[in-house]
Amino acid sequence: MFVADLLRHGALKGGVKYRGRIEEDLTAEGRTQMNQVWENIHSHIDLIITSPLSRCALPAQYWANKNAIPCIIEPRIAEMHYGAWEGLSHDEIEEQFPNMLTQWRKDPTGMRPPSGESPEELQIRIADFWQDACHNYREKHALIVGHSGSTRMLIAHILNQPIAYTRHIPMPYACWSRAEHHSGKNKMIFINGENNLSRMIHKSS
Repeated sequence: MFVADLLRHGALKGGVKYRGRIEEDLTAEGRTQMNQVWENIHSHIDLIITSPLSRCALPAQYWANKNAIPCIIEPRIAEMHYGAWEGLSHDEIEEQFPNMLTQWRKDPTGMRPPSGESPEELQIRIADFWQDACHNYREKHALIVGHSGSTRMLIAHILNQPIAYTRHIPMPYACWSRAEHHSGKNKMIFINGENNLSRMIHKSS
């Protein structure tokens, strides 16, 4: 069995923006949020898989060094590339691209931020990553440190749900979830620290 804890990075300096591939430092609170999850799970973790972006990679590498376990930098779980939205707030995107973000937040299927990555492209790389992880790390318990968009897409893939389902997944800073892969089958154990999967799937249907 492959077990994976999924952790979104903590709060970032500069407030809420569509950063995507833009680097931004964690706030002190953001790092504390992540450390609290780590302290709860570290004794079970065999390896860490992290996005290459520093808000994920720096804590991941620190924990791995401290606990003498492998830390794997995985580009496929980097955040979605938001193109022209990168670095902009919700209001700034609405001003420059009227009504586009409203539809995106409802259901981004078939859409693409200008000059950015489509959800379908994100879905492909996330599915490819998960397949490899389940094969390469059988009998391991991994921590996967990622982002809001990439982690939502991973959860939707594990649950065999459509892209629209990603809009129903709670993903606060330092959101912690757990998944399993056993005998060719995927299973989410909990999302955002809660066993609320039935309610979420019903809401999205």
